[in-house]
Amino acid sequence: MSVELILVLALVLAAEFTNGLTDAANAIATVVGTRVLSPMQAVLMAAVLNMAGVLVTGAAVAATIGKGIVRPEVINLDTVAAGMLTVVVWTTAAWFYGIPTSETHELLAGLAGAGLATAGPSVLLWGGWGKVGVGLAMSTLMGFGLAALLMTAIYWGFRAMRRPRVMRLFGRAQVVSAAFMAFSHGSNDGQKFMGVFALALLLGGQTTEFEVELWVMLLCGIVMALGTALGGWRIIKTMGSKITRLEPAQGFAAETAASVAILTASKFGIPLSTTHTIGTAIMGVGATRRFSAVNWSVSRQIVMTWVLTFPACLILGYVFAQVFKLF
Repeated sequence: MSVELILVLALVLAAEFTNGLTDAANAIATVVGTRVLSPMQAVLMAAVLNMAGVLVTGAAVAATIGKGIVRPEVINLDTVAAGMLTVVVWTTAAWFYGIPTSETHELLAGLAGAGLATAGPSVLLWGGWGKVGVGLAMSTLMGFGLAALLMTAIYWGFRAMRRPRVMRLFGRAQVVSAAFMAFSHGSNDGQKFMGVFALALLLGGQTTEFEVELWVMLLCGIVMALGTALGGWRIIKTMGSKITRLEPAQGFAAETAASVAILTASKFGIPLSTTHTIGTAIMGVGATRRFSAVNWSVSRQIVMTWVLTFPACLILGYVFAQVFKLF
Protein backbone atom coordinates (compact mmCIF):
# COMPACT_ATOMS: atom_id res chain seq x y z
CA MET A 1 0.00 0.00 0.00
CA SER A 2 1.53 3.31 -1.10
CA VAL A 3 2.07 6.29 1.17
CA GLU A 4 -0.33 8.31 -1.01
CA LEU A 5 -3.11 5.74 -0.56
CA ILE A 6 -2.54 5.65 3.21
CA LEU A 7 -2.85 9.44 3.36
CA VAL A 8 -6.03 9.40 1.27
CA LEU A 9 -7.61 6.68 3.44
CA ALA A 10 -6.69 8.74 6.51
CA LEU A 11 -8.52 11.72 4.98
CA VAL A 12 -11.57 9.53 4.33
CA LEU A 13 -11.58 8.48 7.99
CA ALA A 14 -11.15 12.12 9.06
CA ALA A 15 -14.21 13.00 6.98
CA GLU A 16 -16.09 10.08 8.54
CA PHE A 17 -15.13 11.41 11.98
CA THR A 18 -16.59 14.81 11.15
CA ASN A 19 -19.69 12.98 9.89
CA GLY A 20 -20.02 11.67 13.44
CA LEU A 21 -19.72 15.21 14.78
CA THR A 22 -22.75 16.37 12.81
CA ASP A 23 -24.86 13.90 10.82
CA ALA A 24 -24.71 11.04 13.34
CA ALA A 25 -25.42 13.55 16.10
CA ASN A 26 -28.53 14.68 14.21
CA ALA A 27 -29.89 11.13 14.49
CA ILE A 28 -30.06 11.35 18.29
CA ALA A 29 -30.60 15.09 18.78
CA THR A 30 -34.33 14.92 19.48
CA VAL A 31 -34.17 12.10 22.03
CA VAL A 32 -31.52 14.07 23.96
CA GLY A 33 -33.41 17.35 23.51
CA THR A 34 -36.53 15.84 25.10
CA ARG A 35 -34.38 14.34 27.91
CA VAL A 36 -35.72 10.86 27.28
CA LEU A 37 -32.13 9.57 27.07
CA SER A 38 -28.88 11.02 28.40
CA PRO A 39 -26.26 12.03 25.81
CA MET A 40 -24.10 9.00 26.67
CA GLN A 41 -27.01 6.56 26.41
CA ALA A 42 -28.03 8.08 23.09
CA VAL A 43 -24.46 7.95 21.71
CA LEU A 44 -24.05 4.29 22.64
CA MET A 45 -27.40 3.44 21.08
CA ALA A 46 -26.54 5.39 17.94
CA ALA A 47 -23.17 3.65 17.59
CA VAL A 48 -24.70 0.17 17.77
CA LEU A 49 -27.73 0.84 15.57
CA ASN A 50 -25.83 2.89 12.99
CA MET A 51 -23.64 -0.15 12.48
CA ALA A 52 -26.70 -2.41 12.35
CA GLY A 53 -28.24 -0.17 9.69
CA VAL A 54 -25.13 -0.50 7.55
CA LEU A 55 -24.80 -4.27 7.93
CA VAL A 56 -28.48 -5.14 7.47
CA THR A 57 -29.47 -2.88 4.58
CA GLY A 58 -26.63 -3.64 2.17
CA ALA A 59 -24.45 -1.20 0.23
CA ALA A 60 -26.71 0.38 -2.40
CA VAL A 61 -26.00 3.93 -1.25
CA ALA A 62 -22.27 3.21 -0.95
CA ALA A 63 -22.31 1.98 -4.55
CA THR A 64 -24.06 5.15 -5.73
CA ILE A 65 -21.43 7.31 -4.02
CA GLY A 66 -18.45 5.17 -5.02
CA LYS A 67 -19.23 4.61 -8.69
CA GLY A 68 -22.35 6.60 -9.61
CA ILE A 69 -21.39 10.25 -9.04
CA VAL A 70 -18.08 10.62 -10.90
CA ARG A 71 -16.47 8.20 -13.36
CA PRO A 72 -14.01 6.06 -11.38
CA GLU A 73 -11.95 5.29 -14.50
CA VAL A 74 -10.99 8.94 -15.15
CA ILE A 75 -10.22 10.17 -11.60
CA ASN A 76 -7.34 9.41 -9.26
CA LEU A 77 -6.43 9.43 -5.57
CA ASP A 78 -5.81 13.20 -5.71
CA THR A 79 -9.47 13.63 -6.67
CA VAL A 80 -10.64 11.64 -3.67
CA ALA A 81 -8.23 13.46 -1.36
CA ALA A 82 -9.49 16.87 -2.53
CA GLY A 83 -13.11 15.82 -1.97
CA MET A 84 -12.41 14.52 1.54
CA LEU A 85 -10.39 17.59 2.53
CA THR A 86 -13.36 19.69 1.44
CA VAL A 87 -15.65 17.75 3.79
CA VAL A 88 -13.25 18.07 6.72
CA VAL A 89 -12.75 21.83 6.28
CA TRP A 90 -16.42 22.77 5.74
CA THR A 91 -17.82 20.46 8.43
CA THR A 92 -15.31 21.55 11.05
CA ALA A 93 -16.10 25.22 10.41
CA ALA A 94 -19.86 24.62 10.68
CA TRP A 95 -19.46 22.40 13.76
CA PHE A 96 -17.39 25.09 15.52
CA TYR A 97 -20.40 27.42 15.36
CA GLY A 98 -22.87 24.65 16.23
CA ILE A 99 -24.52 24.80 12.79
CA PRO A 100 -25.73 21.46 11.39
CA THR A 101 -24.54 20.97 7.83
CA SER A 102 -25.04 18.20 5.31
CA GLU A 103 -22.04 15.90 4.86
CA THR A 104 -23.97 14.34 1.98
CA HIS A 105 -23.92 17.55 -0.02
CA GLU A 106 -20.36 18.36 1.06
CA LEU A 107 -19.23 14.94 -0.13
CA LEU A 108 -21.10 15.13 -3.43
CA ALA A 109 -20.04 18.69 -4.18
CA GLY A 110 -16.45 18.11 -3.10
CA LEU A 111 -16.13 15.04 -5.34
CA ALA A 112 -17.80 16.86 -8.22
CA GLY A 113 -15.51 19.89 -7.94
CA ALA A 114 -12.40 17.73 -7.64
CA GLY A 115 -13.58 15.57 -10.54
CA LEU A 116 -14.12 18.62 -12.74
CA ALA A 117 -10.59 19.78 -11.97
CA THR A 118 -9.23 16.33 -12.82
CA ALA A 119 -11.14 15.35 -15.96
CA GLY A 120 -13.61 18.08 -16.96
CA PRO A 121 -17.42 17.93 -17.26
CA SER A 122 -17.45 14.42 -18.74
CA VAL A 123 -16.49 13.08 -15.29
CA LEU A 124 -20.04 13.54 -13.97
CA LEU A 125 -22.48 10.63 -14.13
CA TRP A 126 -25.93 12.13 -14.55
CA GLY A 127 -27.81 8.99 -13.54
CA GLY A 128 -26.33 9.27 -10.06
CA TRP A 129 -26.99 13.01 -9.93
CA GLY A 130 -30.65 12.32 -10.74
CA LYS A 131 -30.79 10.26 -7.54
CA VAL A 132 -29.22 13.18 -5.68
CA GLY A 133 -32.04 15.46 -6.86
CA VAL A 134 -34.66 12.95 -5.76
CA GLY A 135 -32.94 12.69 -2.38
CA LEU A 136 -32.99 16.47 -1.93
CA ALA A 137 -36.74 16.57 -2.62
CA MET A 138 -37.42 13.63 -0.30
CA SER A 139 -35.40 15.06 2.59
CA THR A 140 -37.21 18.40 2.40
CA LEU A 141 -40.79 17.50 1.49
CA MET A 142 -41.11 14.12 3.22
CA GLY A 143 -39.27 15.33 6.32
CA PHE A 144 -41.50 18.36 6.90
CA GLY A 145 -44.73 16.91 5.47
CA LEU A 146 -44.71 13.51 7.16
CA ALA A 147 -43.72 15.00 10.51
CA ALA A 148 -46.50 17.61 10.34
CA LEU A 149 -49.09 14.98 9.39
CA LEU A 150 -47.99 12.57 12.11
CA MET A 151 -47.92 15.30 14.75
CA THR A 152 -51.41 16.46 13.74
CA ALA A 153 -52.64 12.86 14.05
CA ILE A 154 -51.11 12.59 17.52
CA TYR A 155 -52.73 15.84 18.66
CA TRP A 156 -56.12 14.60 17.43
CA GLY A 157 -55.79 10.99 18.61
CA PHE A 158 -54.61 11.81 22.12
CA ARG A 159 -56.56 15.02 22.69
CA ALA A 160 -58.67 13.49 25.49
CA MET A 161 -55.70 12.04 27.39
CA ARG A 162 -54.13 13.97 30.26
CA ARG A 163 -50.80 15.60 29.44
CA PRO A 164 -48.68 13.75 32.07
CA ARG A 165 -49.88 10.42 30.71
CA VAL A 166 -49.11 11.48 27.14
CA MET A 167 -45.61 12.52 28.24
CA ARG A 168 -44.98 9.12 29.86
CA LEU A 169 -46.38 7.20 26.89
CA PHE A 170 -44.32 9.00 24.28
CA GLY A 171 -41.28 9.05 26.54
CA ARG A 172 -41.22 5.26 26.16
CA ALA A 173 -42.21 5.39 22.49
CA GLN A 174 -39.43 7.84 21.69
CA VAL A 175 -36.77 5.34 22.72
CA VAL A 176 -38.07 3.14 19.91
CA SER A 177 -38.28 6.01 17.39
CA ALA A 178 -34.76 7.17 18.29
CA ALA A 179 -33.47 3.63 17.73
CA PHE A 180 -35.32 3.61 14.40
CA MET A 181 -33.70 6.93 13.48
CA ALA A 182 -30.19 5.70 14.36
CA PHE A 183 -30.74 2.53 12.32
CA SER A 184 -32.02 4.46 9.31
CA HIS A 185 -29.07 6.87 9.54
CA GLY A 186 -26.72 3.90 9.24
CA SER A 187 -28.66 2.63 6.24
CA ASN A 188 -27.93 5.83 4.31
CA ASP A 189 -25.35 8.23 5.76
CA GLY A 190 -23.39 5.41 7.34
CA GLN A 191 -22.68 3.99 3.88
CA LYS A 192 -21.43 7.10 2.09
CA PHE A 193 -17.87 7.34 3.32
CA MET A 194 -17.58 3.56 3.18
CA GLY A 195 -18.26 3.92 -0.53
CA VAL A 196 -15.47 6.50 -0.84
CA PHE A 197 -13.09 4.30 1.18
CA ALA A 198 -13.79 1.40 -1.19
CA LEU A 199 -13.29 3.71 -4.18
CA ALA A 200 -9.88 4.79 -2.83
CA LEU A 201 -8.84 1.15 -2.40
CA LEU A 202 -9.84 0.51 -6.03
CA LEU A 203 -7.95 3.56 -7.35
CA GLY A 204 -4.94 2.64 -5.21
CA GLY A 205 -4.74 -0.81 -6.78
CA GLN A 206 -5.67 -2.74 -3.64
CA THR A 207 -8.80 -4.24 -5.21
CA THR A 208 -9.73 -5.16 -8.77
CA GLU A 209 -13.39 -4.18 -8.49
CA PHE A 210 -15.53 -1.89 -6.36
CA GLU A 211 -16.57 -3.73 -3.19
CA VAL A 212 -17.41 -2.58 0.34
CA GLU A 213 -15.94 -5.26 2.56
CA LEU A 214 -16.96 -5.98 6.15
CA TRP A 215 -13.76 -4.59 7.66
CA VAL A 216 -14.34 -1.30 5.84
CA MET A 217 -17.87 -1.11 7.28
CA LEU A 218 -16.63 -1.80 10.80
CA LEU A 219 -13.72 0.64 10.63
CA CYS A 220 -15.80 3.51 9.27
CA GLY A 221 -18.64 2.80 11.71
CA ILE A 222 -16.30 2.92 14.71
CA VAL A 223 -14.70 6.19 13.57
CA MET A 224 -18.13 7.78 13.05
CA ALA A 225 -19.24 6.70 16.53
CA LEU A 226 -16.10 8.26 18.03
CA GLY A 227 -16.91 11.56 16.32
CA THR A 228 -20.39 11.60 17.83
CA ALA A 229 -19.13 10.66 21.30
CA LEU A 230 -16.32 13.23 21.38
CA GLY A 231 -17.95 16.27 19.79
CA GLY A 232 -21.55 15.71 18.81
CA TRP A 233 -23.06 17.75 21.63
CA ARG A 234 -22.79 21.07 19.77
CA ILE A 235 -25.10 19.85 17.01
CA ILE A 236 -27.35 17.91 19.40
CA LYS A 237 -27.96 21.14 21.31
CA THR A 238 -28.88 23.10 18.17
CA MET A 239 -31.16 20.47 16.67
CA GLY A 240 -32.66 19.27 19.95
CA SER A 241 -33.52 22.57 21.59
CA LYS A 242 -32.87 25.68 19.47
CA ILE A 243 -35.23 25.12 16.51
CA THR A 244 -38.35 24.52 18.60
CA ARG A 245 -39.27 23.29 22.08
CA LEU A 246 -39.52 19.53 21.88
CA GLU A 247 -41.50 17.20 24.12
CA PRO A 248 -41.48 13.40 23.72
CA ALA A 249 -44.49 13.38 21.36
CA GLN A 250 -42.84 15.94 19.06
CA GLY A 251 -39.55 14.05 19.19
CA PHE A 252 -41.33 10.79 18.36
CA ALA A 253 -43.10 12.33 15.35
CA ALA A 254 -39.95 13.98 13.99
CA GLU A 255 -37.80 10.85 14.35
CA THR A 256 -40.42 8.53 12.90
CA ALA A 257 -41.09 10.74 9.87
CA ALA A 258 -37.39 11.25 9.18
CA SER A 259 -36.67 7.53 9.54
CA VAL A 260 -39.38 6.57 7.05
CA ALA A 261 -37.99 9.03 4.50
CA ILE A 262 -34.40 7.87 5.00
CA LEU A 263 -35.14 4.13 4.81
CA THR A 264 -37.24 4.66 1.69
CA ALA A 265 -34.32 6.44 0.03
CA SER A 266 -31.84 3.76 1.17
CA LYS A 267 -33.92 1.00 -0.41
CA PHE A 268 -33.43 2.61 -3.83
CA GLY A 269 -29.78 3.60 -3.32
CA ILE A 270 -30.66 7.29 -3.09
CA PRO A 271 -28.17 9.39 -1.07
CA LEU A 272 -30.15 11.82 1.05
CA SER A 273 -29.18 14.26 3.76
CA THR A 274 -29.99 13.16 7.29
CA THR A 275 -29.42 16.75 8.42
CA HIS A 276 -32.03 18.07 5.99
CA THR A 277 -34.49 15.32 6.81
CA ILE A 278 -34.48 15.53 10.61
CA GLY A 279 -34.11 19.32 10.49
CA THR A 280 -37.20 19.83 8.34
CA ALA A 281 -39.05 17.20 10.40
CA ILE A 282 -38.37 19.18 13.58
CA MET A 283 -39.61 22.34 11.84
CA GLY A 284 -42.71 20.41 10.73
CA VAL A 285 -43.67 19.27 14.23
CA GLY A 286 -43.01 22.75 15.61
CA ALA A 287 -45.20 24.40 12.99
CA THR A 288 -48.18 22.20 13.92
CA ARG A 289 -48.22 23.72 17.41
CA ARG A 290 -48.21 27.21 15.95
CA PHE A 291 -46.12 28.89 13.30
CA SER A 292 -44.31 31.06 15.83
CA ALA A 293 -43.30 28.00 17.87
CA VAL A 294 -40.42 27.50 15.41
CA ASN A 295 -37.36 29.66 15.99
CA TRP A 296 -37.18 30.90 12.43
CA SER A 297 -34.02 32.94 12.97
CA VAL A 298 -32.10 29.78 13.88
CA SER A 299 -33.90 27.87 11.11
CA ARG A 300 -32.93 30.51 8.54
CA GLN A 301 -29.30 30.28 9.64
CA ILE A 302 -29.41 26.50 9.21
CA VAL A 303 -31.14 26.69 5.82
CA MET A 304 -28.68 29.32 4.56
CA THR A 305 -25.81 26.99 5.50
CA TRP A 306 -27.54 24.21 3.55
CA VAL A 307 -27.91 26.49 0.51
CA LEU A 308 -24.29 27.66 0.64
CA THR A 309 -22.85 24.19 1.21
CA PHE A 310 -23.08 22.90 -2.34
CA PRO A 311 -21.52 25.82 -4.28
CA ALA A 312 -18.91 26.45 -1.58
CA CYS A 313 -17.80 22.80 -1.45
CA LEU A 314 -17.83 22.52 -5.25
CA ILE A 315 -15.36 25.41 -5.38
CA LEU A 316 -13.27 24.05 -2.51
CA GLY A 317 -13.04 20.62 -4.14
CA TYR A 318 -11.95 22.18 -7.42
CA VAL A 319 -9.33 24.39 -5.76
CA PHE A 320 -7.90 21.60 -3.60
CA ALA A 321 -7.61 19.30 -6.64
CA GLN A 322 -5.79 22.00 -8.60
CA VAL A 323 -3.39 22.53 -5.69
CA PHE A 324 -2.72 18.79 -5.43
CA LYS A 325 -1.81 18.75 -9.15
CA LEU A 326 1.18 20.99 -8.30
CA PHE A 327 2.63 18.26 -6.12
